[in-house]
Amino acid sequence: MAKINEVKAMVEAGKTKLVAGLVQEALDEGSAAKDVLQGMVDSMSVVGDKFSTGEIFVPEMLMAAKAMAKGVEVLKPLMAGDSSNSLGTCIIGTVAGDLHDIGKNLVSMMIESAGFTMVDLGVDVPADRWIQAINENQNVTLVACSGLLTTTMPALKEAVQTIKKGSGLTGFKVIIGGAPVTQDFATEIGADGFAPDAGSAAVKAVELVKA
Repeated sequence: MAKINEVKAMVEAGKTKLVAGLVQEALDEGSAAKDVLQGMVDSMSVVGDKFSTGEIFVPEMLMAAKAMAKGVEVLKPLMAGDSSNSLGTCIIGTVAGDLHDIGKNLVSMMIESAGFTMVDLGVDVPADRWIQAINENQNVTLVACSGLLTTTMPALKEAVQTIKKGSGLTGFKVIIGGAPVTQDFATEIGADGFAPDAGSAAVKAVELVKA
């Protein structure tokens, strides 16, 4: 366990060059791959909290995400054969009428670092394109819809309701986020989860698919 704590500290500090080696040392010490991954997810939760409160900023968060990604690379071969540890595919995009992508890209990197395979649909994604993507990709466990403008909240609602009800598809959770989005709005439109920022999005993503 001591090595896992070192891994967590280095992820939190964004030490990309050190994390892979420490992850390997933790495995050599006898730690299970899923426990090492959970340790890194916990670190990203801390990073997300610090970002939310303004203790750190986007560059620090990106470094932490990159550090975790290096650790996940070491774990992937060990987890590939164990479907219980595979978090599946996440389809992400910004809803129709919204061209913002910086926040979405940050969220995508964070969710990928938590162990998902990402499919990024880009910006201005119409409701039917989400359905197409779910059908085109295997093992979709999460759909992440972003909306950064108050004026695109109706499009966010349409996307979520089309994905959840209009598609007839099941087996995945829908998470939403963006500046004007709240938990109340997420509940109102039938989304499974909401995250106020990229750090908490990664943690919430893992929670949703493991629930």
